[in-house]
Amino acid sequence: MTTIEASSPSVAASPLLRARRRSLLEKNRNFLVGCASVAATLGLWEAAWQAGYIPPLFFSGPSAVAVRFWELLQDGTLAKHAAYSGTNFAIGFFLAIVVAVPLGVVLGWYRLALAAFDPLINALYSMPRIALYPLFVIWFGIGVGSKIFIVFLSAVLPIMINTLAGVRNIDADLLKAARAFCATDRQIFTSVALPYSVPFILTGVRQGVAHGLIGVIVGEIFAGSEGLGFMISYAGQLFQTDTLLVGVLVTATAGIVLTEFAARLQRYFQRWKPEHVGN
Repeated sequence: MTTIEASSPSVAASPLLRARRRSLLEKNRNFLVGCASVAATLGLWEAAWQAGYIPPLFFSGPSAVAVRFWELLQDGTLAKHAAYSGTNFAIGFFLAIVVAVPLGVVLGWYRLALAAFDPLINALYSMPRIALYPLFVIWFGIGVGSKIFIVFLSAVLPIMINTLAGVRNIDADLLKAARAFCATDRQIFTSVALPYSVPFILTGVRQGVAHGLIGVIVGEIFAGSEGLGFMISYAGQLFQTDTLLVGVLVTATAGIVLTEFAARLQRYFQRWKPEHVGN
């Protein structure tokens, strides 16, 4: 009898422990599958590199890229180029948010303003903005000005269009309820329109990150003497594929981190959805 009683807690805890483990695995399943996929890809890539199936002139292996990454990190080259690109991106992206959010709100709130600017917005969004970069160089020179402007132009449109969509898609019942309580336009804007639009704005920010990173790299490739884009371009001219891949992977990692940060903010502000605005 004593033996049964002593073993009872462990017997009862075992299913609970298994359930907790199963819940933890299910919660992180996508992350674990992604990690396994990346690990398998790197393993196959490295195996092909070590076996000599990849010509060093045209590509490189993970181990060679890692060694080159450490070398560039140690001598300060990578930090210098990354700081230059990061500064250009940060300034251009900040300006894009400052301009795009108010402009998107105004265009979404006032129909006549949207009717006036809609053709121009569609034209700018549909055209390959990178093709205008030589013109930006003429306007701003080959320094930081042209890089910042291409980041700004690349990021401002996705943010503005998503902000506009958020304002235009406000639930009509919310607006009717606010007006029924004699709310002013300013009160409707601050308590209904802006909170409702936050998730849309953050969706635009996520898209703007990708567009802005493309812009800063392309700008430095076309006309630059510093930055990750210049490092990638110069390494390509010298057939230094390991250095080229270091620049590409650093840029991709920055994009993943920034996009994930914006995604987390977006999930956090989902509580500002219409059903929560009135609470």
